[in-house]
Amino acid sequence: MTSASLHLQAVKAGSEVEEGAATRHAYSEKVAEKYNYRYGKELPFLPSNATTVNGEFLDPRLFPTADYCGHCHRESHKQWRESAHSNANRVPYYLRNVALLNDSKGIEFSRHCEGCHDPIALVSGALTQAGPKKRPYDQDGVTCTVCHSIQAIDTRGTGSYVMGIPAVLVDEGGQPVTRKVSDGEILAHLDRHSKAVMKDFYRTSAFCATCHKAALPRTLNDYKWQRAISLYDEWQNSSFAKQSPLPFYVKDSVSSCQTCHMQREKLTLTDSGAKEGQLASHRWLGANTLIPKIYGFDEQATRIVQFLQNSVFNVDIFALEHGEMVDSASEKELVAPLGLTPFTIAPGETITADVVIQNKGIAHSHVPEQRDMYESWVEFLVKDASGRILHQSGFIKPDGNLDERAHSFTNRLVNVKGGLNDLHQVWTNRVVAYNNTIQSGRSQLVRYSFVMPPASGGPITITATVKYRRFDQHFIDFGMNRHYEQPIVDMSAETRTLVVGENKPIAPGATENKEWMRWNNYGVAMLDAQQYAASAHAFQHVARLRPDYADVYTNIAIVQIQWEKYDEARPNLQKALTLAPGSARALYYQALVERNLGNMSEAIADLQKVVTSFPESRDAHRELGFSYYQLHQYDLARAEYEKVQTIDPDDLAAHYNLSILYRRLGLKDKAQQQAAIFADQKDDPTASTYALEYLRQHTEIANESVIWHTHELDMPFKPGLQPPQTVAPTSSSMSGGSF
Repeated sequence: MTSASLHLQAVKAGSEVEEGAATRHAYSEKVAEKYNYRYGKELPFLPSNATTVNGEFLDPRLFPTADYCGHCHRESHKQWRESAHSNANRVPYYLRNVALLNDSKGIEFSRHCEGCHDPIALVSGALTQAGPKKRPYDQDGVTCTVCHSIQAIDTRGTGSYVMGIPAVLVDEGGQPVTRKVSDGEILAHLDRHSKAVMKDFYRTSAFCATCHKAALPRTLNDYKWQRAISLYDEWQNSSFAKQSPLPFYVKDSVSSCQTCHMQREKLTLTDSGAKEGQLASHRWLGANTLIPKIYGFDEQATRIVQFLQNSVFNVDIFALEHGEMVDSASEKELVAPLGLTPFTIAPGETITADVVIQNKGIAHSHVPEQRDMYESWVEFLVKDASGRILHQSGFIKPDGNLDERAHSFTNRLVNVKGGLNDLHQVWTNRVVAYNNTIQSGRSQLVRYSFVMPPASGGPITITATVKYRRFDQHFIDFGMNRHYEQPIVDMSAETRTLVVGENKPIAPGATENKEWMRWNNYGVAMLDAQQYAASAHAFQHVARLRPDYADVYTNIAIVQIQWEKYDEARPNLQKALTLAPGSARALYYQALVERNLGNMSEAIADLQKVVTSFPESRDAHRELGFSYYQLHQYDLARAEYEKVQTIDPDDLAAHYNLSILYRRLGLKDKAQQQAAIFADQKDDPTASTYALEYLRQHTEIANESVIWHTHELDMPFKPGLQPPQTVAPTSSSMSGGSF
């Protein structure tokens, strides 16, 4: 090609860019004429945090369709079509929920949802009263060129991305080619195709945070800012991210969102994006078991069940408590760990089974995201030798609803009237009545009390199973506009056999945790249940079994710090540091001890070592900032809290302390800004009254709001207590079956 023709091509490319910009601007101006700028023309996309690269509306025709991408990416397209992303804005239950918001407040408020469920509708300006009624792109939800057109992100979530001009090719100057591009042109310029559709941050967890972290802002609820979901923060604080020194267990390597949800798979179809016959999965396997059922995606259904059953939980029927229930774990007679300890059960004796559920395989909480309507729970069964159910908790009732007294990993959203937000009306939320989720790497104790048979009639079995279905029955019946049976997945289970009389030790099962880890998980569960004496006792068992395990001495110290026994915590932390010199986890807690004992220099020195090893630890920077603040070293404190905000822009402590620090440093405008954010984001001190009123009216679930509680199974009626539910028979017709 001659220099003259190269010059001519460059001029032509430049002309195309100018013409394209003019056409896009004309489209945006036309939309603007009838657009509802509820929050001002400078903020057209609120309550979503999304925006476009030029601040204008983008013509939806600019976005190449998924079918177009499927010409060369057949495998990706097939996987994507069965994923939650592609169906994000066409499943009936989502459409009904958004319609509820639109009818209640107006379509402009749905920008909060659609910024992640239907980004093209948001950035094209369709979410307004005069918007188009037919939107064919809705059927593709989060399509290929949505994700692959994003140019910048931050970790606020609720759609915190900048949408660029969609293009599958850039020209010689790096500008997007917005006209229709043939497959041949792409194949002839693969480097320019890659520049158009790939960014390094697409491979990071921060990219996922743009939508898998969300808040309920004042612009949505006319009330105040509330945190909705925080999967990114949970991941960042987990052992999977290796960005925090604080998890109870340590992973060998870093796992991002993509590590788990986009594992590389062998091709079954052709795909130009594959490397060595493998492709990063675009199924984004997770927990949406409902979309595959609705649309008949059998392979996706099978893969999701396999994903949910792949060592996500450890269920351990860890101990038995003899006799009547007591209020404190330290007062009970404990037989533990079950299987390794001999014990005797008397006929007709009341016993309590302690079940420890460990979230070991998820880098975030269970259940994540919409905890008010996702449904996961523990089923506990006591059966005799013939298989007859003697006692049961966590059954599905004939109408499809879950036993109200089941232990469920959920929360309850309460509205301004003190009622339950039972249809995901998050825009009326005021408070969470309780939250039973299990964070990554942690354990939860679930206790079941029941009466043994009056005489020996053969062995009985007790089984604890973690179960999951996508939604509670009330919501899905609303969402599908009819009674709808859902798949139920058994994620993990354990069974123990008991006999009236003498019970001898048995050999551990092949998949059973080692004894020290069973005690350790129990200690973590008791710590979270605020049973500090029992937690310390459990960790001391671990220390006897594994005296070389440095973290157990830190665990004991954590209990003592919670107990405010700082002098007793110090030698345990020193022991941990002797076994593991430089342990950032031990140094972090040692700093808290030293600071509470008035040794500020030692505390700061320890925290400086922690942030050197873990520069993205929000906890370490926050504590270091507070330590500087206590010494009136305001510039140093400011730097630490500003660092916290780069990790989590919504960190409440950072907003509060920076409002003070900026004022003391003479930065009044910044101080006012931080004070305003803090006032909007801090808890409403009056909101708890709504939760208390709701729980008072719903005694059948109030038990779940108490950290240390017991599920009484068919126990004799006691005055002042509700009689137990009648045990419902189980059948696939009532449970919705399973994949």
